[in-house]
Amino acid sequence: MEIKVFASIKEKIGSDTIDLFVGDSITVGELKNHIFVDYPELDGEVFQVAKNESFVKDDEVVTSEDTVALIPPVSGG
Repeated sequence: MEIKVFASIKEKIGSDTIDLFVGDSITVGELKNHIFVDYPELDGEVFQVAKNESFVKDDEVVTSEDTVALIPPVSGG
């Protein structure tokens, strides 16, 4: 599953995508757990998960067919 990343997450991992090898489907909570195991440099990072351009909660199921992105908080003024 390819996951798009932005801003501070992109800077920390040095790439604009994360590739995770998961089954056909996974919950967002399980996805986060995999990310924190595979990318320990993201430990403590705060972000929301978007599925097909909509924010989703940890119990939402995502598949490799979905567009998934990690969106860190945005500030501005």
